[in-house]
Amino acid sequence: MPHDTPLIATIVAGLGLAFVFGALANRFRIPPLVGYLIAGVLVGPNTPGFVADAGLANELAEIGVILLMFGVGLHFSLKDLLSVRAIAVPGAIVQIGFATALGAGLAWMLGWSMGAGLVFGLALSVASTVVLLRALQERRMIETERGRIAVGWLIVEDLAMVLALVLLPALAGVLGGQEQADAHASGLLSLPASYGIWGVVGITLAKVTAFVIVMLVVGRRVIPWILHYVAHTGSRELFRLAVLAIALGVAFGAAKLFGVSLALGAFFAGMIMSESELSHRAAEESLPLRDAFSVLFFVSVGMLFDPFSLISNGWPILATLAIIVIGKSLAAFAIVVAFGYPIATALIISASLAQIGEFSFILAELGVGLKLLPEQGRDLILAGAILSIVLNPLMFLAIDWMKPWLERRAARTAPPVEAKPVGPATEPGQVASVAAAAKKEDGPPPKTTLTGHAILIGYGRVGGLVGSALKGAAMPFLVIEDADKTLAKLKADSVETVAGNAANAEVFAAANPEGASRLILAIPNAFEAGQIVLRARAANPAINVIARAHSDAEVEHLKGLGADTVIMGEREIARGIVEEVLGSKPELRRETAEPSVA
Repeated sequence: MPHDTPLIATIVAGLGLAFVFGALANRFRIPPLVGYLIAGVLVGPNTPGFVADAGLANELAEIGVILLMFGVGLHFSLKDLLSVRAIAVPGAIVQIGFATALGAGLAWMLGWSMGAGLVFGLALSVASTVVLLRALQERRMIETERGRIAVGWLIVEDLAMVLALVLLPALAGVLGGQEQADAHASGLLSLPASYGIWGVVGITLAKVTAFVIVMLVVGRRVIPWILHYVAHTGSRELFRLAVLAIALGVAFGAAKLFGVSLALGAFFAGMIMSESELSHRAAEESLPLRDAFSVLFFVSVGMLFDPFSLISNGWPILATLAIIVIGKSLAAFAIVVAFGYPIATALIISASLAQIGEFSFILAELGVGLKLLPEQGRDLILAGAILSIVLNPLMFLAIDWMKPWLERRAARTAPPVEAKPVGPATEPGQVASVAAAAKKEDGPPPKTTLTGHAILIGYGRVGGLVGSALKGAAMPFLVIEDADKTLAKLKADSVETVAGNAANAEVFAAANPEGASRLILAIPNAFEAGQIVLRARAANPAINVIARAHSDAEVEHLKGLGADTVIMGEREIARGIVEEVLGSKPELRRETAEPSVA
């Protein structure tokens, strides 16, 4: 058997080094993605030693982008997407125009042509799908209004870049580059220049519209039907295969048949699948592959970076980075605030967009191939992408520091408003109650007046059953949850809620843990639950803590942090079976059933 296996070598080297340097980064309290980028630099062509196959790495990374956008689509609905169109569409267009103008200005200072400035500016204007979504997922903001705005903004940017990729070959001659060559004329994404500019634009928009119609008319019926059919076979393997086949198949078909980007096709596939009752299971089945391939994306980005370019192109790289991190952020902040959104929302959007990624690389390669962009421009784009991705987590730390100061300043200049009811909570830290606000509340949530109550963390399948039982027993309780739809339902059922992540100090403090009698952790994440247990014990040493776990190791972990009772799901299932089988022999039942608490 031949051992020339570049695909296996690329995967092993990429994931292996990513694990080592990601763990080291985490040890020093640095975001793991920095370690992934360093791993990519080490296996890239610009450093000595083993060199991974860059072409294979890029294709593996593209799979990560597809699966990640598919996962985001699973948490979205068409209604969610349309709800943010008023800010996402004009905001993205204005921000792209502003960033493109800044990039063109830097290109003019470097002595490049107008065409080079246009390509360079466009490449700096579009954010990375993977980086933006990872940042939102880490903060559990995908299903919040801020998350929806950011993802909607991203979708508009992707559509604009698809249009740019189609138009650039047709306009290359006019912009001072090379006429559309055969290398760029292949595939359905590129169209003959003889159609004219407006012909190319019209055909492109017609393709995108046709794809959307096919997904809404055909996909909405076929995709859920396939999932339900496979689910009834009882084969978990087939169900997982069906989810992956739909995600990758729709993305590939969208790119080849309709000229839509792979990421956009995957997003629509996930959004259509979200209408199925099996969408949560589909998300769980695709999660491991999403994580693995998104890591390979960062490795592939690192492979493109030449660390020595920091010396040869010092000030141009700094100027490029300033456009990405400062220029784009200020533009996005101003746009969001101008539309009347809270300062914290504007800050989150600004930080989310303060980086560039995969579309930037595609534009750079196309620009160089069309003789529009000099190779120095590609190097600056790559350097700007690497540095902005590394700095992106620091941007989020910076907005956490800036938010209180900006809000105090805004409060001093804002006119007084009358108290009025706030609708269903949609932002982390917002409570569905009566508050004084002219628009969505954006500060720390007000503290509940409940005492002697139970704090229920999470309201999914387990938390929902617990909450129903507490409500039936007329026991006072409140729910901490971060999913908008669940919060709206709880408010409709007159259940007091605190919106946000309970691991956040301000959110948890709003539940009045000092005056609570019981804490019930219904979330499946044992590590996050452990942080909440520590926070609860610090606030109220006497509080009774009940948590859930899926393994003996999780039971020991939570007990060690101070949980009084830990229920392991598998053990309770076994106990129920034993009680059913040995129901007539109570003495045997007591001997056989194990305790739930480790």
